[in-house]
Amino acid sequence: MSEIAAPSSQVIQPARSRPRVKSSTVLYYVVLVGLSLIVLVPILVMFMTSLKYQVDILSSTPEFIFTPTLTNYDTIFTQYNFSRYLWNSVLVGLGATLLTLLSAGMAAYGLARMHFYGRGLMAQTTLIVRAVPPAVLAVPIFALWGLWGIDDGRIGLVLFYTALNLPFVIWLLIGFIKQIPVEMEEAAIVDGANPFQIFFLIMLPLMRGGIAVGAIFAFRIAWNEFILALILTDRFTRTLPVQTTLFLTEQGVEWGLVTAMGSILVIPPLIITFIAARQIIAGLTAGAVKG
Repeated sequence: MSEIAAPSSQVIQPARSRPRVKSSTVLYYVVLVGLSLIVLVPILVMFMTSLKYQVDILSSTPEFIFTPTLTNYDTIFTQYNFSRYLWNSVLVGLGATLLTLLSAGMAAYGLARMHFYGRGLMAQTTLIVRAVPPAVLAVPIFALWGLWGIDDGRIGLVLFYTALNLPFVIWLLIGFIKQIPVEMEEAAIVDGANPFQIFFLIMLPLMRGGIAVGAIFAFRIAWNEFILALILTDRFTRTLPVQTTLFLTEQGVEWGLVTAMGSILVIPPLIITFIAARQIIAGLTAGAVKG
């Protein structure tokens, strides 16, 4: 006898529909890619130009496939006292950053924690300095430096960049300080700590995120600023951005040297920014949190 086959126990499942991608998501990524290209393409073109000869750069037809050369970098390193101007830039950048963080940290702590007459007015007026363009202050600052006998332009730049960065860094650190519980300071006072011990031993370690973000912004301004550095420095104390003007000659612009110097200048801020990317996001959102 022939066996009757048993009915199959498999259940046919309906086909799953693929999740639809929202048009807002597509638009978001399109805008994100577009903004990324706006930022990255000029840097890529600058770097590619720095690897070309002057003849190729001035060619009427742009060439994207070429034989790269390091001649421009070799010229900068060997013929233009690069080490001296690099030291000037590092000295001004780090000096202004450290002085800004120390001054802004203590000022922010006083405005956030101490109660005194005119505290609110003082906190608001700190932003006035930041609203003034640096170019407007160039002539008065130059006159003051001559009056006070500040001969070394690097010292003048450190003082000016500190004053320029203080308003933003103060307000940035105020947002971080307001998030720290007051009970920690009260416990330190009960143990006999004075205000300086509370600030340096308790508050500073807890403010390290805000300090990192403030250091990035302060260093980038001091590293890239040009107008005041051009006015206040001489051929011995000028910084790297001012050194770039030497490539603008009577015969024309040495675009290979200019772009090579630009490629060198962009490296330190980019490295610091990528390393502290999370700290930057934390710093930008801290000021929006109501204490």
